[in-house]
This record gives sequence, structure tokens and C-alpha cells, in this order.
Amino acid sequence: MYLVNINHKFHYEMENLLRVFFPEKITVTDEVPDGEDYVLTELSDCITVRAVIGNEVFEDTYFYSENEADSAELERRMAVIMFNLLAEYTGYTPPWGILTGVRPAKLMTNLIKEMGEEEAVKYFLEKLLVSEEKTRLALLVSKAENPIISAASAPESYSLYISIPFCPTRCSYCSFISHSNESAKKLIPEYVEKLCEELEATGDIAKQLGLRLESVYIGGGTPTVLSAHQLKKITDCVKYNFDLSAIREYTVEAGRPDSITSDKLDVIKESGCTRISINPQTFNDAVLREIGRQHTAQLTVDAFNLARSKHFGNINMDLIAGLPTDTLESFENTLNKTISLSPENITVHTLSLKRSSNIVTENRRTNSGELASEMLELCQKKLTEAGYLPYYMYRQSKCLGNLENVGWAKKGYEGLYNVYMMEECHTVLSVGAGAVIKLKKPDANEIERIFNYKYPYEYISGFEEILKRKEYIYGFYGKSVATGGI
Repeated sequence: MYLVNINHKFHYEMENLLRVFFPEKITVTDEVPDGEDYVLTELSDCITVRAVIGNEVFEDTYFYSENEADSAELERRMAVIMFNLLAEYTGYTPPWGILTGVRPAKLMTNLIKEMGEEEAVKYFLEKLLVSEEKTRLALLVSKAENPIISAASAPESYSLYISIPFCPTRCSYCSFISHSNESAKKLIPEYVEKLCEELEATGDIAKQLGLRLESVYIGGGTPTVLSAHQLKKITDCVKYNFDLSAIREYTVEAGRPDSITSDKLDVIKESGCTRISINPQTFNDAVLREIGRQHTAQLTVDAFNLARSKHFGNINMDLIAGLPTDTLESFENTLNKTISLSPENITVHTLSLKRSSNIVTENRRTNSGELASEMLELCQKKLTEAGYLPYYMYRQSKCLGNLENVGWAKKGYEGLYNVYMMEECHTVLSVGAGAVIKLKKPDANEIERIFNYKYPYEYISGFEEILKRKEYIYGFYGKSVATGGI
């Protein structure tokens, strides 16, 4: 599929919207291709959108007035025309309308501040063509997030993210910078040593600047691919180098059931961790094999029960809607099984077709956006009935059907770090390979980023440069190196 853009700069938005209907590879150009399917968008004294697909041609034109001539409104109008044409051609009306942004709830919050709740809802429905169901979801999440954000938005607030970029195996849908344990395990001992050095340096910076730690998140990858001894080394380093007295949440991803053992859970419990993740993704063994996971559904149940026996009282479980070979009936069984275990958090992701994932590179058959949408509708119904509330939402590029990822929680068990990170309400100091420090200017909506090297071998070999980059944090907060307080 080709996207032809003529005389405008709305390329990114038009490409993202076109991908909602045609998730295959899109080539962006400014010339009409010969003999190929294409969608043309053109701006002159009017907006023109033409879709030529097979032997069918769909076209619409909109003549805009002078008071509509600002770029944001022209972009919205163009998106509306494309959306309506492609919905007519495909027979599918994506529930998020023309909205392709990552943070729908944040947009809802900002619109409410600007124009009030009633007008914000109306804008979603009428201007962005978002369905009533998704508009209501964005509103619910916005209302759930606001008190969480307000409680941790002081100038000195921050969170700590620790990256463990190793996994037992690589799932077919994964595009994260993670490495299978078998191929990369020789790097792990040195990686842990360097990680602890970076934690010490980061803790010292936080102390000198007088920052207050709100949450800790140890993620990956799969942190529990490490041995119990290696996990303890890292969690002890956190304990010794950071002030945990004001902490609201401490999460460790124990995501893969085949990496969870009794001694590792003991180390995690002793660290002061308040929340863990045990992620089935599906309770269908055939689907697990299809996505490259080497564990069974029963092993997930066993790991969950083991964690409960260790008195973990806040457990998150991740599910994915739209996995290859999964059906609506199978997904409903997964959902029912998850609810029966009664975890405090259930995060429902929509499959995202990332360019570097095996699903995409091997051109595997995937489920449709329509089926994924049905799965999410089922989640909304069953999770609401089971007493879970949506508190957190984001969307990834190339998600099936332009759909969303939603965190559901029992009241009082919302995953705080997820909200802090997604809504960018305070600084996140990150350590490890692939980690990104996000610095939020106190009392301003300004974010700056510092990137660590992506791969473990780069992280180890370039470690001195990583430490040097951290000196920028002082300047960001208006302090010179080795001064304190903000």
C-alpha cells in the first residue's frame, strides 16, 4: 500500500491512520505509483483524499474556509475524510476514530481543563469520531489517574526504573531490547556488577539533589531470569543507596512463570517489594507454543499460587488480545481463568505488530483488528462485573485495529508506576541497558531524555560514558555537580 502526500506536512498522522485500516507495510511518497494500490492526500484550496484499491476508487473533497485554515484543523479534516472513505471501503469503523495518539486519557484530561467535561466528551465523539464506548473509557481512566498524579507531582518527586534485558526465550511478538538467557547468560554477571555501580551513582545524584523516591520498578525483559543471588545483589544495592522511606510502590516483574522459584520470591519479598507481575498472556497451551513460550498454563497457576503462599498481596497479570491462533472462545477462557485467580491487577494489551518482532519478520498470519476489538469488549464487560476498574491506558503504534492497552485494578491496587511513567508527572531515573532517563522540569510541562546504550554488551563496554551522561541531571535541576537541593 502506498500513501501519496501532496503539498502538506501531515505525513505522520496520515500514515498512522492509514495503518489502522491496512496494517501491512506502507510506502510514503509524493508521486502516484503505477499499477499499485494507494491512498492520496492533497492540500490546495481544498482537501482531497482519493483511495484507489484494486478496481475501486473512493474520493472526497472538502473546501475549507479561512477560519479553518490553521494546520491543526486542516490535519483533522483530512484525517476525517480519510477515515470515512476507508471505513466505507473496508466496512470496519475503528472505535478510536481518527485518534492515533499514545495517551488518549491525557488528551481527555487536557480537554476537560480547557473546555469542561461535557464539551471534552463532545469533542471526542464529534470531532475525533471516537466511539461512545472508547470515549467513556478515556473519561474513566482520566478520572482514575488524576488523584494518582496529584499525589506524586511535587518538584522533588521521582521514580526509579531498573532494566534487566534478559528473557528465558524471545516471544514471537516481542521487539524489546531483550536477549534470551541461553545466548546472553555469559554477560549477566558483569552486567549485574555494572548495574550496581550505576545504581550507586544514581542514588548519590538523587541524594545530592534532595529528590524523593515515589516508586521503584524492576523490569525487562524478565528480571527473574537472574539467580536468587544476583537478584539479591541488585535489591540490596537499591536498599543501601536509595531512601525508601517515602516509597508508595515497589514492583518486580516476575513475568515469566518458567523463571519463578521459591528462593527468588523470598529475595523479592525481603527487598520490600509491594507488587509483582506474573504474566500468562494466555491460558491456551497451543497459543503459548505459537508465541514461543516454553511454559504451560498450569505452570502459570502454580507460580501464582506459590507467590500467594509467600504472602504477596498485590499481583498483576498481563493478557494479550489478538495473539496468533487465539480465538474469541479461547480468549474468554483465558479471561475467566485469570479472574478466578483474583489478582489485584489485570493489564490487557492489544497485540502490536512491531517491525522487528518474529511475527512480522517471518510474515506470520495474525488475527484481525475486529477480533481484537471483540476481545477488548469482552474484557470491559467481564472485568467491570468482577469489580475491576480501568485506571491506566496507552496505545502503541501498529496495534491491531488501532486499539489500546488498559490496566484494570481492584480499588486501591492501581499500578502507580505505570501512571507516573505514561503521564510523565515526574522524573524517572532509569538504569541499565536500554534505559531512558526522563527528566521533568519542576513546575513545568517539559521533558528531557538521557539514553543509555541499548544492548548489554554496549552497556558494559560503554559504561564510563553512561556515568558521564548522568552529570547532565545536575544542570537540568539548575545545580552544579556535587551540590544539593532543588
